[in-house]
Amino acid sequence: MNYLAHALPFLDQPYLAAGTAVPDWLTVADRRCRLRLRQARAAYGRSTGPQAAIVAGIVQHILDDGQFHRSRAFVETSLELSQSVRRLLDGEAGLRPAILGHLLTEVLLDAALAAENPDRLEAYYQALEAVDPLVVQVAVNSVTSRPTDRLAAMIQTFRQEAVLRDYLDDARLCHRINQVLRRVALEPLPAEFAELLPRARRRVASRAKELLEGVPVRR
Repeated sequence: MNYLAHALPFLDQPYLAAGTAVPDWLTVADRRCRLRLRQARAAYGRSTGPQAAIVAGIVQHILDDGQFHRSRAFVETSLELSQSVRRLLDGEAGLRPAILGHLLTEVLLDAALAAENPDRLEAYYQALEAVDPLVVQVAVNSVTSRPTDRLAAMIQTFRQEAVLRDYLDDARLCHRINQVLRRVALEPLPAEFAELLPRARRRVASRAKELLEGVPVRR
């Protein structure tokens, strides 16, 4: 799951919605800062106010990802998209097609949810604007054994760049995917990759209900 899918049930609770984004924010802001379910649940038990909501969102993210990635719809869709990428890249083996199948399933699910109801995307960013990034960072540091001082700035950048809006446009989505590939030291995509996206969008949109079945998981 990606940002919008994680937060969608909680858009009326800004700090909880922000908490559901924290594990993904940290993969960009500070990969050394790791979140574990047991630690997050323990931190939730001693937290109050906005910090409790943020930690609850972290727990929700971890549980929902576990359910989502085990689902038949995710396994089938990500495998299908990986195979499409592999064909486009002349049978390329290795990590890139598998990573792209996984990533496309998640970001195109967010795109499908936003395209189905554009108000969802606006509500998501309105919720994030209501949170104090430093409060989120403090809450995260109550969970992890390795604190970070990079998260608050990442949240501000994420809000300013409105990355999820780029998921709705093929060219801008290719740019965002190449950013992800650079972060994990993989080669960028050829321009022809954009030709794969319209069919991939339709496929993920057709399975959106199945992909979200059973999510969110009870905390």
